[in-house]
Amino acid sequence: MPGIDDGAADISVSLEMARTWVADGVETVACTPHILPGLFHNSGPGIRLAVQELQHILDNEGIPLRLVTGADAHIVQDFVPRLRSGHILSLADTRYVLVEPPHHVAPPRIAEFFFNILTTGYVPILTHPERLTWIESHYSTMERLGRSGVWMQITAGSLTGAFGRTARYWGERMLDEGLVHILATDAHDMRSRPPNLSAGREFAARRAGPVEAEHLVKTRPAGVLANFPPSSLPMPAAVISASKVIYDEPRSGAGGGESWMRAQRGGVGGLRGISERLQQLFR
Repeated sequence: MPGIDDGAADISVSLEMARTWVADGVETVACTPHILPGLFHNSGPGIRLAVQELQHILDNEGIPLRLVTGADAHIVQDFVPRLRSGHILSLADTRYVLVEPPHHVAPPRIAEFFFNILTTGYVPILTHPERLTWIESHYSTMERLGRSGVWMQITAGSLTGAFGRTARYWGERMLDEGLVHILATDAHDMRSRPPNLSAGREFAARRAGPVEAEHLVKTRPAGVLANFPPSSLPMPAAVISASKVIYDEPRSGAGGGESWMRAQRGGVGGLRGISERLQQLFR
């Protein structure tokens, strides 16, 4: 969206990006501007209005691209209350919400942070873990998060080398180990970070096979937009081997923090089951 953060500078760039997505075979784009206190002061109502206005322009230009709302929300202490209030938007108002960690410093108690989101009934999607400078020292945490209900989304440009060799290594490793749920463009403009989903899909197919590549760019993203529970979608290999987590609908308002999930392993069910699994992250 134009002029809302470090993405498209103006509407001409937005239109060029939209046409490029359509030419690349993309039908729907989640508009996910940054929400970062102190730098990008975006909020849910403003994002909704901006998406509506841009969709209207695309329609008038005859560009067949569907836009949905969302946000790339940075980790903050009151993340869940902001999500419940509508200040932070989930993807297309579903149970799935993008979460962006700090790029250079691992946040303290990150496992507890994601645990709080999960117990509210939402499915957190951790954005571009392969590009975090601290992934090497915390890779085991990423593995445990990915096996405990947190989705992992890597950037297509990481696989093509656009973010350097280190990001490519971690992106490929996560694919090889079956930890990646979604492949996204994270496009910002037409020069340094253009829409490039098909290129990323081709690289993913070489590493994980064509079926999994299709799940990364179509099956799971479509499931997100339809608000399907994760249990109804094909999961990456590492997640399949872990305990199965079934999520109920997120609840808001009074009692919102008491929405239930069921974890199936060795007869252990209810919130106690997933609590025991996620508590392994603190050890």
